[in-house]
Amino acid sequence: MQPSTIQQLNAINREFYQLTATSFDETRAQPWPGWKRLLPHLHPPLTVLDVGCGNGRLGRFLADHLDGPVAYHGVDNCPPLLERARAALTDLPDVRLEVRDVLAQPPDAGQYDLVALFGVVHHIPGWENRQQFMRTLAERVKPGGILAFATWRFYEYERFRQRITPWPEDLPVEAHDYLLDWRRGPVALRYCHYVDDAEQAALVQVTGLCLLDTYRADGFDNAVNSYSLLRKETE
Repeated sequence: MQPSTIQQLNAINREFYQLTATSFDETRAQPWPGWKRLLPHLHPPLTVLDVGCGNGRLGRFLADHLDGPVAYHGVDNCPPLLERARAALTDLPDVRLEVRDVLAQPPDAGQYDLVALFGVVHHIPGWENRQQFMRTLAERVKPGGILAFATWRFYEYERFRQRITPWPEDLPVEAHDYLLDWRRGPVALRYCHYVDDAEQAALVQVTGLCLLDTYRADGFDNAVNSYSLLRKETE
C-alpha cells in the first residue's frame, strides 16, 4: 500500500474518533469478556503497555481483577478519550497516559510484562504495515512477558456488513479493506480491515513469539473478536 493511501486512511480514523469520542465512550463502558482468559497469564507486579487504550477500560479491568500493583501506560491518538481514561484511573498509583498516533509512530521504547492491542489491528492500513507493527510491538515485550491482541471479525456478520459504504474511486485500498458508517451520535465513517484466520496466523508468526492461546469471545454471540495470546521466551 502506498504511503499516501496509508496517510489518508489514518486521517479518516483520526477524524472518526474526534467526532465520535462521546458516543464511542458510551458504548465502551464495560470490559470485554474475553479479557478474563488473559488473567491466568498475568502475575503482578505488572507493567502494561495498552496500545490504542481509548478510555482506559483495560487498565481499570486489570486493577480490579489482579491482586497486586499494576503500572499502566496507555497510548492513544484521541485526547478526549484519554481524558476519560484519566478520570477512570485516578485511584491507580502508577498511570501514564500518552497522546500518540500509534499508527504513524508505534511505541518505540521500553519493555513491558503485558503489551495489549485490542480494537486496533482492524485500523492498521496495509498488509506490510500490519506485519511491521506486530514486529515492533513484540520488541516491547519483556522476556517472559505477554503480547495479547484481538481482531474484530466484523465482516462475518450481516449486521456489520450493512454498514459498509463505497470507497471513493481514487483511493487504492487492499482486499478486505472497508469503510463503515457509525450509527450512534454524529455521522462518521471509519476505515476497518477484516482479518481472517489465515492473516491472524501470519501476524502471530511474524512476531517470533510463542502462541499460548487463541480463542473467540465478546459481542452478542461471544465470538466477535478473535484473540491471540503470545509469550516471549526468556533469554
